[in-house]
Amino acid sequence: MDKKVLVLDIDGTLTNSKKEITDNTRQAIWDAVMRGHKVMLASGRPTPGMRRYEEELELARYGGYLLSFNGARIVECRTGEVIYQRNLPISLVPGLYRYAKERHMGLITYLWDTVISAFEPDEYVRLEARINGLPIRVVENFPKFVDFDIQKCLLTAPGEQAAVYERELQEKYDSMASIYRSEPFFVEIMPRGVDKASSIEQMLPVIGVDREHVICCGDGFNDISMIRYAGLGVAMANAQPAVKEAADYITASNDEDGIVSVIREFMS
Repeated sequence: MDKKVLVLDIDGTLTNSKKEITDNTRQAIWDAVMRGHKVMLASGRPTPGMRRYEEELELARYGGYLLSFNGARIVECRTGEVIYQRNLPISLVPGLYRYAKERHMGLITYLWDTVISAFEPDEYVRLEARINGLPIRVVENFPKFVDFDIQKCLLTAPGEQAAVYERELQEKYDSMASIYRSEPFFVEIMPRGVDKASSIEQMLPVIGVDREHVICCGDGFNDISMIRYAGLGVAMANAQPAVKEAADYITASNDEDGIVSVIREFMS
């Protein structure tokens, strides 16, 4: 049996609509790792926002990996070691701040286990903090405050507006950052060349697995790169249409244990 790597987005993929891993999905993942396969959680979340699911799946025990910030950081669960990291140039922060302020967008980054907000949090910033179980700290002078290494900034706006802002920001910062939406209302500002696919590629020699033995499952825009990259790219039934178009296989929804079907079908 060939060893495979199962790469799972978290929200809308690994977890159901209640942000929970079902018993069936948890057991199927455990069965897969007991057969020698590897599991990597790949999310736009900051690393602290992934810890709950790392612990639930006992990835430290089974030797899994956390790919956080859409691939800007990879942590080995067994040792807690950061084995890959890319930082966003903080020289971008003043311009992002001005752009967000002029358009009344939310703007955040992360410091340890805290969400750092440039403005009074909007509903999307509050959602990001709640999803990750992190407190929000509003700072008066965001560009001056951010003098530490950051892996991403997140801008927020209603979906139709965010789609426009995403394109504008891509044109403005194309040579300096990777910019895309993870959700209709989240615009991710990442280090240039960083996405889930590029970080998975960095990891394969470490794990000792070829690309053809990688299975990537997701539902959001930021999952498209890894779904296209994988030997088998899987979209959830609840995925965005563009994600389904990129996929080789469409499984059941996150509320129907779609990951269980993938494991049973392709990881026997």
